[in-house]
Amino acid sequence: MNLFVRDLTVIDSSYLCLQRGVVGESWILDVTLSGELNEMSMVLDFGRVKKQIKQLVDANVDHRLLVPIQNDAITYQSSKPGYATLDMLRGERSLHLHCPEEAYCLVNDKTITKESVTEHLYQVLRSNLPSNVTGLTLTLRTEDIEGAFYHYTHGLKKHDGNCQRIAHGHRSPIEIWVDEQRDNALEHAFAERWQDIYLGTEEDRVAVDALNLSENAAQISDKSHFGFKYTAPQGEFELAIAKSETEVLPTDTTVELLANYIADEVKTHLIPSQSLKIVAYEGVGKGAMAFR
Repeated sequence: MNLFVRDLTVIDSSYLCLQRGVVGESWILDVTLSGELNEMSMVLDFGRVKKQIKQLVDANVDHRLLVPIQNDAITYQSSKPGYATLDMLRGERSLHLHCPEEAYCLVNDKTITKESVTEHLYQVLRSNLPSNVTGLTLTLRTEDIEGAFYHYTHGLKKHDGNCQRIAHGHRSPIEIWVDEQRDNALEHAFAERWQDIYLGTEEDRVAVDALNLSENAAQISDKSHFGFKYTAPQGEFELAIAKSETEVLPTDTTVELLANYIADEVKTHLIPSQSLKIVAYEGVGKGAMAFR
């Protein structure tokens, strides 16, 4: 007997890629369970499936930085209790972090793909299901987006939940309405601007030499990298990232403020009499609107 749950949850994380840098992603998770019926004539109660599996996904993968730990260009080292440094060496575009260990998800592969993350999730979930469940199939998929979209990574230091982690992200559509009509050219232009971008906050910016990074970051400087540092409820977060892959905003990077920022940027390309509506998404099916 099979039991399936589609759209069980959305995983909003970022992952490391030697070619693209740090990539924000949003994966929708579908789950199929198989096994014998239990005493309630069920494989597993739907409510329990959703709650238990979502809790495990949230605890182990969601809002973390996914790290292909077998990649030779990546180094992960414990620093002080509960913390670790991470380095991805790729010339002048190297990436360096010092964060609580719970900000990372170590995937036993050389690259992060849907397949490697699916296998990682399978190992996490399989050992936490009831004994009558004999089969587990997981499917990760992205939202079907007809128009423009971008991948962004950020951190929200004022957030009480896991959004405070300095390198998590989203795959997000964008809608730009000028005089109540979608403007595909403006949408694609902004999506290209923010493709695989890190969005940092000016208030969190510090000199690179003020960061407590590993010795692998000894060669970077303020000329090539931005430094970001903040303290949040989960601890201290530090990041050095190439300037070429970053945009620094004057505000925090909540989706509400991103919508306002995009509206201000786009409005400069319009004539004063034109109306503007921005629909900015934070992953799948949620976001904010701004009007000018």
